[in-house]
Amino acid sequence: MVGDRFHNFDYIRTALTRILVRESGVSVTFTPDYTLLTLETLKAHRLLVFLCDGLSFPGGYTTPYVFYDPEKMKIVSNPPLPPLDEKAEMWITPEHGRAIRRYVEEGGAAWFYHNASYVSGANEDFRHVEGALFTGHTAFQPYKMKIVNHDHPVTRGVADFVVTEEQHYLIYDKDPKCVLVRSVNEEGKEYSTPKHGNQGATCEACWAYDYGKGRVCFMAPGHTIPSFWNPEYIKLQKNALRWLLRET
Repeated sequence: MVGDRFHNFDYIRTALTRILVRESGVSVTFTPDYTLLTLETLKAHRLLVFLCDGLSFPGGYTTPYVFYDPEKMKIVSNPPLPPLDEKAEMWITPEHGRAIRRYVEEGGAAWFYHNASYVSGANEDFRHVEGALFTGHTAFQPYKMKIVNHDHPVTRGVADFVVTEEQHYLIYDKDPKCVLVRSVNEEGKEYSTPKHGNQGATCEACWAYDYGKGRVCFMAPGHTIPSFWNPEYIKLQKNALRWLLRET
Protein backbone atom coordinates (compact mmCIF):
# COMPACT_ATOMS: atom_id res chain seq x y z
CA MET A 1 0.00 0.00 0.00
CA VAL A 2 2.13 2.88 -1.27
CA GLY A 3 1.72 6.40 -2.59
CA ASP A 4 -0.18 9.56 -1.71
CA ARG A 5 -0.45 13.18 -2.84
CA PHE A 6 2.99 14.15 -1.55
CA HIS A 7 4.67 10.76 -2.01
CA ASN A 8 4.35 9.77 -5.63
CA PHE A 9 3.54 6.14 -6.32
CA ASP A 10 6.12 5.83 -9.10
CA TYR A 11 9.25 6.77 -7.11
CA ILE A 12 8.29 4.33 -4.35
CA ARG A 13 7.67 1.55 -6.85
CA THR A 14 10.94 2.32 -8.62
CA ALA A 15 12.95 2.35 -5.39
CA LEU A 16 11.45 -0.79 -3.88
CA THR A 17 11.41 -2.75 -7.14
CA ARG A 18 15.19 -2.62 -7.15
CA ILE A 19 15.57 -3.56 -3.48
CA LEU A 20 12.79 -6.11 -3.05
CA VAL A 21 12.16 -7.52 -6.50
CA ARG A 22 15.34 -7.39 -8.61
CA GLU A 23 17.89 -7.79 -5.82
CA SER A 24 15.91 -9.87 -3.29
CA GLY A 25 13.78 -11.99 -5.59
CA VAL A 26 10.45 -11.21 -3.92
CA SER A 27 7.21 -10.84 -5.86
CA VAL A 28 5.52 -7.55 -4.94
CA THR A 29 2.11 -6.14 -5.82
CA PHE A 30 2.38 -2.35 -5.71
CA THR A 31 -0.89 -0.46 -5.35
CA PRO A 32 -2.22 2.85 -4.01
CA ASP A 33 -5.77 1.45 -4.03
CA TYR A 34 -6.88 1.35 -0.41
CA THR A 35 -10.10 -0.46 -1.28
CA LEU A 36 -7.93 -3.57 -1.62
CA LEU A 37 -6.88 -3.34 2.03
CA THR A 38 -9.07 -6.19 3.26
CA LEU A 39 -8.30 -9.18 5.44
CA GLU A 40 -8.90 -11.48 2.49
CA THR A 41 -6.38 -9.63 0.32
CA LEU A 42 -3.84 -9.38 3.13
CA LYS A 43 -4.02 -13.10 3.86
CA ALA A 44 -3.09 -13.79 0.25
CA HIS A 45 0.29 -12.13 0.91
CA ARG A 46 3.15 -12.80 3.33
CA LEU A 47 3.93 -9.14 3.94
CA LEU A 48 2.20 -5.76 3.95
CA VAL A 49 4.43 -2.83 2.94
CA PHE A 50 2.87 0.51 3.88
CA LEU A 51 4.13 3.95 2.82
CA CYS A 52 1.39 6.56 2.67
CA ASP A 53 -0.19 9.16 4.93
CA GLY A 54 -3.77 7.94 4.60
CA LEU A 55 -5.03 11.19 3.09
CA SER A 56 -7.27 11.54 0.05
CA PHE A 57 -8.42 14.71 -1.69
CA PRO A 58 -11.71 13.92 -3.45
CA GLY A 59 -12.20 17.60 -4.31
CA GLY A 60 -8.88 17.72 -6.17
CA TYR A 61 -5.72 19.74 -5.57
CA THR A 62 -3.51 22.24 -7.39
CA THR A 63 -0.07 20.98 -6.33
CA PRO A 64 2.36 19.27 -6.46
CA TYR A 65 2.89 18.67 -10.17
CA VAL A 66 6.28 18.21 -11.80
CA PHE A 67 7.43 21.34 -13.68
CA TYR A 68 4.59 23.46 -12.31
CA ASP A 69 5.22 26.17 -9.73
CA PRO A 70 2.01 27.97 -8.71
CA GLU A 71 4.04 30.93 -7.45
CA LYS A 72 5.45 31.51 -10.94
CA MET A 73 2.43 30.69 -13.08
CA LYS A 74 -1.30 30.86 -12.55
CA ILE A 75 -3.57 28.23 -14.08
CA VAL A 76 -5.49 29.66 -17.02
CA SER A 77 -8.67 27.91 -18.11
CA ASN A 78 -11.32 28.83 -20.64
CA PRO A 79 -14.07 28.36 -19.65
CA PRO A 80 -13.08 29.08 -16.05
CA LEU A 81 -12.66 26.22 -13.62
CA PRO A 82 -14.69 26.19 -10.43
CA PRO A 83 -12.52 26.50 -7.30
CA LEU A 84 -11.07 23.21 -6.11
CA ASP A 85 -12.04 21.96 -2.67
CA GLU A 86 -8.64 20.84 -1.37
CA LYS A 87 -9.98 19.53 1.93
CA ALA A 88 -8.21 16.35 3.01
CA GLU A 89 -10.01 13.24 4.21
CA MET A 90 -8.55 10.19 5.93
CA TRP A 91 -9.50 7.13 3.93
CA ILE A 92 -8.71 4.56 6.60
CA THR A 93 -11.79 3.01 8.21
CA PRO A 94 -12.23 0.94 11.37
CA GLU A 95 -12.48 -2.11 9.09
CA HIS A 96 -9.09 -1.35 7.54
CA GLY A 97 -7.48 -1.08 10.97
CA ARG A 98 -9.06 -4.28 12.22
CA ALA A 99 -7.98 -6.13 9.08
CA ILE A 100 -4.35 -5.07 9.49
CA ARG A 101 -4.32 -5.91 13.19
CA ARG A 102 -5.87 -9.33 12.74
CA TYR A 103 -3.60 -10.11 9.78
CA VAL A 104 -0.45 -9.48 11.80
CA GLU A 105 -1.78 -11.07 14.99
CA GLU A 106 -2.45 -14.26 13.06
CA GLY A 107 1.05 -14.46 11.59
CA GLY A 108 1.37 -11.88 8.83
CA ALA A 109 4.14 -9.30 8.65
CA ALA A 110 3.83 -5.51 8.34
CA TRP A 111 6.57 -3.15 7.20
CA PHE A 112 5.80 0.52 7.75
CA TYR A 113 7.84 3.31 6.14
CA HIS A 114 8.29 7.04 6.53
CA ASN A 115 4.91 8.74 6.99
CA ALA A 116 2.84 5.70 7.97
CA SER A 117 2.69 6.96 11.57
CA TYR A 118 0.44 9.77 10.36
CA VAL A 119 -2.33 7.21 9.88
CA SER A 120 -2.05 6.27 13.56
CA GLY A 121 -3.78 9.50 14.51
CA ALA A 122 -6.96 8.32 12.82
CA ASN A 123 -7.07 4.64 13.71
CA GLU A 124 -6.33 2.98 17.06
CA ASP A 125 -5.86 -0.53 15.66
CA PHE A 126 -3.39 0.75 13.09
CA ARG A 127 -1.43 2.59 15.79
CA HIS A 128 -1.41 -0.48 18.02
CA VAL A 129 0.25 -2.47 15.25
CA GLU A 130 2.56 0.22 13.84
CA GLY A 131 3.64 1.48 17.23
CA ALA A 132 3.83 5.26 17.01
CA LEU A 133 2.09 8.57 16.33
CA PHE A 134 3.51 11.10 13.86
CA THR A 135 4.05 14.56 15.36
CA GLY A 136 5.75 16.42 12.52
CA HIS A 137 8.88 16.76 10.43
CA THR A 138 11.67 19.16 9.62
CA ALA A 139 12.42 20.70 6.26
CA PHE A 140 14.64 18.72 3.90
CA GLN A 141 18.07 18.46 5.52
CA PRO A 142 20.79 15.88 6.14
CA TYR A 143 20.41 13.69 9.21
CA LYS A 144 22.17 10.61 10.49
CA MET A 145 20.59 7.22 11.00
CA LYS A 146 22.47 6.01 14.08
CA ILE A 147 22.38 2.31 14.88
CA VAL A 148 21.63 1.84 18.59
CA ASN A 149 21.32 -1.96 18.57
CA HIS A 150 23.87 -3.78 16.42
CA ASP A 151 22.84 -7.25 17.58
CA HIS A 152 19.40 -7.51 15.99
CA PRO A 153 19.11 -9.37 12.66
CA VAL A 154 17.73 -6.20 11.03
CA THR A 155 20.79 -4.09 11.86
CA ARG A 156 23.51 -6.73 11.77
CA GLY A 157 26.36 -5.58 9.55
CA VAL A 158 24.85 -2.12 8.96
CA ALA A 159 26.85 1.04 9.72
CA ASP A 160 25.52 4.50 10.57
CA PHE A 161 24.53 6.45 7.46
CA VAL A 162 23.29 9.87 6.41
CA VAL A 163 20.31 10.72 4.22
CA THR A 164 18.90 14.06 3.09
CA GLU A 165 15.15 14.46 3.48
CA GLU A 166 12.64 15.41 6.16
CA GLN A 167 13.57 14.15 9.60
CA HIS A 168 10.35 12.70 11.00
CA TYR A 169 9.35 12.96 14.64
CA LEU A 170 6.87 10.81 16.49
CA ILE A 171 5.66 9.47 19.81
CA TYR A 172 6.88 5.90 20.11
CA ASP A 173 4.51 3.59 22.01
CA LYS A 174 6.31 0.28 22.36
CA ASP A 175 9.22 -1.20 24.35
CA PRO A 176 12.36 0.97 24.04
CA LYS A 177 14.36 -2.24 23.67
CA CYS A 178 12.77 -2.72 20.24
CA VAL A 179 14.28 0.51 18.88
CA LEU A 180 17.14 -0.28 16.50
CA VAL A 181 18.00 3.09 14.93
CA ARG A 182 17.57 6.73 15.89
CA SER A 183 17.62 9.72 13.56
CA VAL A 184 20.05 12.41 14.69
CA ASN A 185 20.54 16.00 13.55
CA GLU A 186 24.30 16.23 13.86
CA GLU A 187 24.19 20.03 14.17
CA GLY A 188 22.03 19.69 17.26
CA LYS A 189 19.01 21.40 15.71
CA GLU A 190 15.97 20.57 17.80
CA TYR A 191 12.42 20.09 16.60
CA SER A 192 9.39 21.44 18.43
CA THR A 193 5.69 22.03 17.85
CA PRO A 194 3.11 23.92 19.91
CA LYS A 195 1.19 20.70 20.53
CA HIS A 196 4.04 18.35 21.43
CA GLY A 197 6.75 20.73 22.64
CA ASN A 198 10.48 20.26 22.13
CA GLN A 199 11.33 16.77 20.90
CA GLY A 200 15.04 17.40 20.66
CA ALA A 201 17.46 16.63 17.84
CA THR A 202 16.94 12.88 17.75
CA CYS A 203 14.02 10.49 17.42
CA GLU A 204 13.24 6.79 17.07
CA ALA A 205 13.66 5.95 13.36
CA CYS A 206 13.58 2.16 13.09
CA TRP A 207 12.13 -0.55 15.29
CA ALA A 208 11.16 -4.18 15.03
CA TYR A 209 9.11 -6.48 17.25
CA ASP A 210 6.94 -9.56 17.31
CA TYR A 211 3.21 -8.82 17.32
CA GLY A 212 1.00 -11.77 18.15
CA LYS A 213 2.13 -14.49 15.77
CA GLY A 214 3.41 -11.90 13.29
CA ARG A 215 6.16 -9.32 12.99
CA VAL A 216 6.37 -5.55 12.56
CA CYS A 217 9.12 -3.22 11.38
CA PHE A 218 9.22 0.56 10.86
CA MET A 219 11.80 2.67 9.02
CA ALA A 220 11.67 6.47 8.80
CA PRO A 221 13.53 7.33 5.56
CA GLY A 222 11.48 7.06 2.41
CA HIS A 223 10.82 10.40 0.73
CA THR A 224 13.23 10.03 -2.21
CA ILE A 225 14.95 7.39 -4.29
CA PRO A 226 18.40 8.63 -3.12
CA SER A 227 17.31 7.95 0.46
CA PHE A 228 16.00 4.49 -0.36
CA TRP A 229 19.17 3.63 -2.28
CA ASN A 230 21.73 4.74 0.29
CA PRO A 231 24.01 1.65 0.35
CA GLU A 232 23.75 1.14 4.12
CA TYR A 233 20.00 1.69 4.02
CA ILE A 234 19.71 -0.97 1.33
CA LYS A 235 21.48 -3.37 3.70
CA LEU A 236 19.05 -2.45 6.48
CA GLN A 237 16.04 -3.00 4.24
CA LYS A 238 17.25 -6.34 2.93
CA ASN A 239 17.93 -7.50 6.49
CA ALA A 240 14.43 -6.40 7.50
CA LEU A 241 12.87 -8.23 4.59
CA ARG A 242 14.52 -11.49 5.60
CA TRP A 243 13.59 -10.99 9.27
CA LEU A 244 9.97 -10.14 8.51
CA LEU A 245 9.65 -13.21 6.27
CA ARG A 246 11.42 -15.35 8.89
CA GLU A 247 14.26 -16.20 6.56
CA THR A 248 16.98 -15.43 9.13
